[in-house]
Amino acid sequence: METAERLKRIPPYLFMELRKKINQAKAEGVDVISLAIGDPVEATPPGVVEELRRTAGDPINHRYPIDEEKGMLAFRQEVARWYVRRYGVTVDPQTEVLGLIGSKEGCHHFVLARVNPGDVVLMTDPGYPAYRASILMGEGVPYNVPILPENGYLPVLADIPTDVAKKAKGMFLNYPNNPTGACANRKFLSELVEFARHFDIAICYDNPYGEIVFEGAERLSFLSVPGAKDVGIELNSLSKPFNMCGWRIGMACGNADLISAISKVKENTDSGIFNPIQYAAIYALRHEEPFIEEMLKIYRRRRERVLSTLRKIGIDFTPAPGTFYLWVPVPKGMTSLEFTNRLFDKTGIVVAAGPAYGQYGEGFIRISLTVPDDRLEEAMERIEREFVL
Repeated sequence: METAERLKRIPPYLFMELRKKINQAKAEGVDVISLAIGDPVEATPPGVVEELRRTAGDPINHRYPIDEEKGMLAFRQEVARWYVRRYGVTVDPQTEVLGLIGSKEGCHHFVLARVNPGDVVLMTDPGYPAYRASILMGEGVPYNVPILPENGYLPVLADIPTDVAKKAKGMFLNYPNNPTGACANRKFLSELVEFARHFDIAICYDNPYGEIVFEGAERLSFLSVPGAKDVGIELNSLSKPFNMCGWRIGMACGNADLISAISKVKENTDSGIFNPIQYAAIYALRHEEPFIEEMLKIYRRRRERVLSTLRKIGIDFTPAPGTFYLWVPVPKGMTSLEFTNRLFDKTGIVVAAGPAYGQYGEGFIRISLTVPDDRLEEAMERIEREFVL
């Protein structure tokens, strides 16, 4: 049976392809260690799990979710309190906050709420591949904006051609950045707001790594910049700060018109988030801030272990201060894919090749720190055995 043309324009999803490669190698008897996928392995905080168990036992929560697609008001109010406490940002839980089934769905719904067929949508290169898929599924036209090391992996807005900017209806940005780990600063965000206002571009600022920042970076929300709510929204998620990737709960905050439009898309797409997951999320936001600091200690230790090994094999660089990824330059004389394949063939270690995130990802690989300590240690020992001169 023939399928929709739009699906043919969407490239294979990076992580699905990686999982196929890993599973095939395991079937052939290879002891594979994957450093390619950002999925925290430490458990969700016990109190969060207990809140889910407790509220799941109440039959009233077996019905359609409270407030359905918007997210229960209690959750939206807790999100608003979290934004004040963590970012110094005030949002109205009634009109400027929307519950999401993870921030990824917010990307899709943002396009459907803002973009008409043929409209241009800006996205960074390298960038999270799902943005391109969202744009294409909404029948928009992606336009790649380079982010380069010499610019701190921030887009140079003045370099975007004026005729392109005039056609653009939206722009995806993601800081702390996946895959580079770069962080935005207030100066850039202020410039972004002015750029968006001048060209009437709606900003979708994807901030799921906002809490995963190390020394040298400020924990920062796009909405903390004056005027940001006039031009865009911020997506956020409980996946990364609270190890709740599989729970699928996040939020969109910001411009009331965009929030309303995304809510309209959602009310015709799904029936909301399971109430107990929302109650568990409230518990996490209210009680588990110390957990974030504990995870940062773990990621910091793993980060130093990987950097030490990379230095031993001749790869010495200064990592960007955000996310639990390392954006690693490949050895001179090798392409990203050549180094990725050599790592896998020699050590059984899987990493993500930079070009999977765009043409400007060439020359890099992405290493994830979301792997158990013993497996990370084994991976580093294998690399040292094979590559240290």
